[in-house]
Amino acid sequence: AIAMMQSLFILSPTGEVLIERHFRDVTSRGVCDFFWERASASINHHGGLATTSTIINYADSFYDTVPPVMEVPIDDKNAFLFSILRDGLSYLAVCPTEVSPLLVLEFLHRVADIFADYFGTPADESAIKDNFSTVYQLLEEMVDYGWPLTTEPNALKAMIRPPTVMAKIQSVVTGGSNAVVSDALPSGTVSNMPWRAAGVRYNQNEIYIDIIEEIDAIIDARGNVVSSDVSGSIQAQSQLSGIPDLLLTFKEPEVIDDCSLHPCVRYGRFESDKVLSFVPPDGNFELMRYRVRNSAVNGFHPPIYVNPQWGYSDESGQLCGNVTLIVGVRSISSLILSASRKGPMLVEEVAVTMPLPKSVKTTNINVNMGTIYYDEAAKIAKWTLGKLDCSKKPQLQATFQIDATRRPESNPNLALEWKVPLASVSGLSVSGLSVTGETYRPYKGVRNISKSGRFMVRGS
Repeated sequence: AIAMMQSLFILSPTGEVLIERHFRDVTSRGVCDFFWERASASINHHGGLATTSTIINYADSFYDTVPPVMEVPIDDKNAFLFSILRDGLSYLAVCPTEVSPLLVLEFLHRVADIFADYFGTPADESAIKDNFSTVYQLLEEMVDYGWPLTTEPNALKAMIRPPTVMAKIQSVVTGGSNAVVSDALPSGTVSNMPWRAAGVRYNQNEIYIDIIEEIDAIIDARGNVVSSDVSGSIQAQSQLSGIPDLLLTFKEPEVIDDCSLHPCVRYGRFESDKVLSFVPPDGNFELMRYRVRNSAVNGFHPPIYVNPQWGYSDESGQLCGNVTLIVGVRSISSLILSASRKGPMLVEEVAVTMPLPKSVKTTNINVNMGTIYYDEAAKIAKWTLGKLDCSKKPQLQATFQIDATRRPESNPNLALEWKVPLASVSGLSVSGLSVTGETYRPYKGVRNISKSGRFMVRGS
């Protein structure tokens, strides 16, 4: 028989084992030590800047140093270790034989999504520690002998209620668990729509759709785009009574290259007509994830620029360096703005992460706007700017002393973050959203959002 997951571990940002669950044989914690030796050498294993970079120092680059799938030795034989990083926590799954990597990685992401749904965002170390019993109850329902079982939020909430303040107070007083487990199976488990609970009723019926596109890009020091790739997701928030049947149609559906759909979407209809026909789950869910055709991204110009200027000098035998960063909003961008958008281009959640050479001894950083945070151990500065428009010209100036005799061979690369509401990279937008099967007329809200994914600016 094909074996699936043998064990699941969740590690804190410091490498401590928070959760340990074995579904088949017991796996030694030595796999966690093997993983952490690799992860602690990187400031951003799996592409997300770790929340406690003070411990995760010696950054080589902004790329992964931890592959999501590794072969690890266990008891004189090899197994496969799958890992993801979410909210500072490392989720590890150990499989004794080869399995589909995407299945395991997607399941780990689903576990993290469920925790965020239950405990709020971010589902970090403190959230897990505050809800140990609920975490183990959820894993008990989500996995059966190493195989994913119930992973739909509505079905899980019908069996295990999300923690409440009263439940926590009661657990402290009685010394029991704060996880409230239902004796009855949820109605969805015996229907052909396990994602939707029966008998849902709302006084105000409404549905919101967000088309979020993330741009991964490499920009050279002159501001030219070296490479770019766009992926998108359609996030929905549904509060609709009964069993509504929805039809979502697009403008420019041909820009969608390949995609993954929520189980509620009728796949045959999407294949033939490029429309989404579905009975939605209740609450928040991801309706669809897709990649954008390269032809639709050619000529991409980011809405924001950063100009790094590095310099080095020898002052009385001491090697010193300086860097100036100038950030600004471009007057012309390739983003396609929504018709409802008014006023000048406004870029939100702007931040620049700048690693300094490892040999830096002392640093002095000044900015004319925003806030700067410098991590002395990791030698990383994060400059948070917030909202920017064309009229603002933020500038960072830093000087530093280097404990070395010669200047570094190359300048560090910068990571840039930004978000533009009511804008699209590909031009994909919603042309219509109709509801049938129910008599009410719900409120419908649709918007586009463009944001940075892995956005790197070369230092030289």
